[in-house]
Amino acid sequence: MNALRQYIDLFKDNRKMIEAGAPAVLNDRRQAAYDALVDARLPRKGSEDYEATDLEAVFAPDYGLNISRIAFSGDAAESFRCDVPNMSTCLYMCFNDSIVAGPNAVRNAGGVIVETFKDAAVNHPEVLAKHYGTVASLADPTVALNTMLAQDGLLVYVPRGVMGERPIQLVNIFNTTQPLMAVRRILVVLQQGAQARLLVCDHTQSKDVKHLSSQVVEVVAGEDSSFDYYDLEESSSATSRVSTVAVRQEAGSNVLVDGITLTNGFTRNDYYVDVNGRHAETTLLGMTIASGEQHVDTHSLINHNAPQCHSNEMIKYVLDDKAVGAFAGKILVKEGCPQVEAYQGNRNLCASPAARIYTKPQLEIYTDDVKASHGTTIGQLDQDALFYMQARGISAPEARRLLMQAFMADVVDGVRLEVLRDRLHHLVEKRFNGTLAACASCGEGCGIKG
Repeated sequence: MNALRQYIDLFKDNRKMIEAGAPAVLNDRRQAAYDALVDARLPRKGSEDYEATDLEAVFAPDYGLNISRIAFSGDAAESFRCDVPNMSTCLYMCFNDSIVAGPNAVRNAGGVIVETFKDAAVNHPEVLAKHYGTVASLADPTVALNTMLAQDGLLVYVPRGVMGERPIQLVNIFNTTQPLMAVRRILVVLQQGAQARLLVCDHTQSKDVKHLSSQVVEVVAGEDSSFDYYDLEESSSATSRVSTVAVRQEAGSNVLVDGITLTNGFTRNDYYVDVNGRHAETTLLGMTIASGEQHVDTHSLINHNAPQCHSNEMIKYVLDDKAVGAFAGKILVKEGCPQVEAYQGNRNLCASPAARIYTKPQLEIYTDDVKASHGTTIGQLDQDALFYMQARGISAPEARRLLMQAFMADVVDGVRLEVLRDRLHHLVEKRFNGTLAACASCGEGCGIKG
């Protein structure tokens, strides 16, 4: 079985239609993506680094694709009712694979340019041409597949010295009545000294319908720029997601990437970071709360290609019932890159005997004068702590919830957006209480309102 074959054949049969619905710069990258896929295969369960994951099975179902560019629609007010006081975002909605501006979205938000690829191809063609498809590698077959099929996306462009005051928010919503694979793409370009924050929220309204999200996010962080990327997933048990975040950092840049999964079906998150300049700082955080038969898989690679840079990675899982988690992370310090500081941690809590975690932290260092560490822990709830809390009148379920919340606290505290951080503490508490439902009309989903 080769799940990629159906997409390759679909592309060959419908190439004119796919290219007719896309800007030229996306079409310029399509042939290279196709060539990369012809002899590629998706990893299968049991192969190296994929002990718990079968991407071949994830892409095998015959999902529908919107290659004719039917404009999906939805009512932003109905789909997005959440509110957090004292925070305002520049809001965009993506209904399946169709991006629409929210009621308060502006193309130029204080100097930050936010527009679809189709608009950017007219207004900022040089930005797309220079950066699209240059950060995420086609050697990854899921990236090549996305590049071969992508017809639109969202550009966040921050010119030199612009300090984006309002966070940008993209809400991805599945709301079809038939199975669908949505091909989603984001390009973030920050020039020298620029600053921006982006929050992406994934929801599924038609929770009983099978959906697959193929998403690629490319980030170009110029010299002395600062960028925060928050990725919050609250989908459904019938939703699968395969996401790649690829980052290229120049000297003095500061990038925070924070991936949070609260409800889902199957999720695969890949993070690739190239640190190319001195004094660049990278923070990679991840938090997963999974129960039932949820599956969340995280892979990361941080390449230190320059001296005197710093990275800090912490990925945490709380797994209950029959949930499965996997982590494979590598930090690479190349030859000729001294005075690098690189730290990697993976902490896992299995709250039931049937939960499973697969973990493989790695360090590769090819130079001297480096401070680096990596490690992983796998444990269960502290029975002594549970007994101590129950002896003081706290019920067993409440004691479990408090211990699991405390386990996740430092990852939530790593969020640099204060109002979002406060909201996440609330969402985590609701998730452990069992009162956080997958988004029907968003209800109390991600909690940020434009």
